[in-house]
Amino acid sequence: MTFVFWILFVLLALLAVGWLWTRSIAARAEKAVPAAGQRIPVTGGVIHYTDEGPRDGQPLVLIHGLAGNMHNFSYALADHLASDFRVITIDRPGSGYSTRDRDELAELPAQAAMIGEFLDKLGIERPVLVGHSLGGALSLAIALDQGNRIGALALLSPLTAAMPGPPDVFKPLVIRSAVLRRLIGNTISVPIAKLTSATVVSQVFAPEKAPADFLIRGGGVLGMRPSSFIGASADLHGVTRSMPAQEARYAADLRVPGGILFAAEDALLSPAQHGRPMQAHGLEFEEVPGCGHMLLITAPEACADFIRRMAAVARQPVAVGPSDQDITVPLSAR
Repeated sequence: MTFVFWILFVLLALLAVGWLWTRSIAARAEKAVPAAGQRIPVTGGVIHYTDEGPRDGQPLVLIHGLAGNMHNFSYALADHLASDFRVITIDRPGSGYSTRDRDELAELPAQAAMIGEFLDKLGIERPVLVGHSLGGALSLAIALDQGNRIGALALLSPLTAAMPGPPDVFKPLVIRSAVLRRLIGNTISVPIAKLTSATVVSQVFAPEKAPADFLIRGGGVLGMRPSSFIGASADLHGVTRSMPAQEARYAADLRVPGGILFAAEDALLSPAQHGRPMQAHGLEFEEVPGCGHMLLITAPEACADFIRRMAAVARQPVAVGPSDQDITVPLSAR
C-alpha cells in the first residue's frame, strides 16, 4: 500500500510540475506572438482573423494547415497579395487564437459551416479559398457544401484523400479520447514540444531548410500551448473521420473551378495521391520543383503567381472539366 501511495504521489507531482511548466511556456509563447487581428463570434466558437488590402478588391481567404496558424501565411505570402486583393487570413477554428466549443466541431463539415458563417458576417462574396495542407481539405469541404458562394480554389499542397495514418511527425497527436487529449495537453505535450521543436520544424519543411525566424515570424511558437495541442489532436481525429465521405463526394458535387499547386518534394503529402488525381474533378494541377511541404513560406512568389491565376478564373465564366495537362513551375518563378 505504501509503495502504491508513493507511486501515485510521484505521478501527481510530475503532472503538477508539467502543468506549471506548461503555463510558463505558453505565457512566453503568447507574449512573443500575440493576437494579430480581430475576432468574430460564430456558432460554436470565435474566428480570429486579419483583413488587409483594398476593401473593394477581390477577396482571398487564406486557410492554414494542421497545427499551424495564420502566421504561416503572413510570414511572406500575404504581403505578395495584399496590394491587389482583399486578403483575409484566418486562424482555423481551434487553432491560433480562434476557438471552438467542443472537439466534435473539428470535423470538416463543422469547420466549413463555421467559416461560412464567418464569411457571411463579413459580407464576403465569391472569395478565392487559398488552403494549405489540411486547410486545403477544409477549402474543399466549403466548396462541396457552399459551392455557389465560392469563386475559385487555389490549394497549396492540400490534403485531398483519406490516408491510412498521419505522417510520422503528427503521430503524437493521435489521441481519440477528449479527456486524455486535455490531460496530455495541459501537462506534458508543451514541454515536449519545446524540447523537440527544432526536429519537428525540420521534418515539416523537409527537404528544405526551415527559416531561422519561423518560430516567431511564422507563428511556430504558438504550437507550444495546451490549446494548440488539443486543437491539432482534435483536428487530426476529425479529418480522419471526415475525409472518406468527403472524398466520395468529389465526382458528383465538386463544381468550383481552380487548381492545386503541389510541392514536388513534399515529404508529408504525396502529389501523386493528393494532387494529380484531382484533375479528374476539374482542378488544374501544377508542381514546384525542389520544394517541400511549406512552399507558402519557401516559395511565396510561385504561390502568389498561382493564386493570381486562380483568382482570374473566378472572375470569368469557365467550363469545369478534367484537366489533362500537368504544369511544372520553373525554379525562376520561385
